[in-house]
Amino acid sequence: MAAKPGAPLQPPKAGDLITVLSIDGGGVRGIIPAVILQFLEEKLQEMDGKEARIADYFDVVAGTSTGGLITAMLTVREDQLDCPKFAAKEIKDFYLNHCPKIFPQFRLFPLGKYIKAIFGPMYNGKYLRQIVDKNLGDIKLRQTCTNVVIPTFDMKILQPIIFTSFDRQCKNDGKSVENPHLDVKLKDICIANSAAPVFLPPHHFIHNGSETNTPKKKWNIFKLIDSFFSWVCLISSHSKDSKE
Repeated sequence: MAAKPGAPLQPPKAGDLITVLSIDGGGVRGIIPAVILQFLEEKLQEMDGKEARIADYFDVVAGTSTGGLITAMLTVREDQLDCPKFAAKEIKDFYLNHCPKIFPQFRLFPLGKYIKAIFGPMYNGKYLRQIVDKNLGDIKLRQTCTNVVIPTFDMKILQPIIFTSFDRQCKNDGKSVENPHLDVKLKDICIANSAAPVFLPPHHFIHNGSETNTPKKKWNIFKLIDSFFSWVCLISSHSKDSKE
């Protein structure tokens, strides 16, 4: 049912319209879209059978911040299968079970996290990295069940980096192929996209965009944070242009 990942823009899955699911961010508040998506998926299963999944009904799934994590979990492919690995209910349970450990509370000294934020992130992100690695493993961007769009911001080059299965490069014969430069592991994208400044540390990783053992100096080095800064830069740039 799912469209072939990484292909050029496919015809709509149903009808004449391209369907897009856009999921907002908000850290632990990601449980809100998770609950809504669980309800939607259950209704779809009542109509089309228990195997129905959200990813089967959308041509594009996009998410920012914690919405990027939900996007990945909705679309990540089950091993050797075309169906999504997670049901929407499992995503809701993910937030209920793991958010208290991702964002532990300073019960004895409630103001402690704000004081800590002066010197660095409130939370170290170690548990988040562990649980995302456990759930997403080494699955790459091109291995999703439908097209995805997940924006981040690279602190190294001070530019937004948008990870998407639509990102293409063309060979001389005109045929399009995946851009290996951005075909990174979903877990790295999700950890980076969840790294909201003040709350979680930036995610630094190195990606070899080639299937061969290229020299390390040609590898891609990322230092990514939540895509919120992309909007800050765009707004600042627009304001500057308006004044000029």
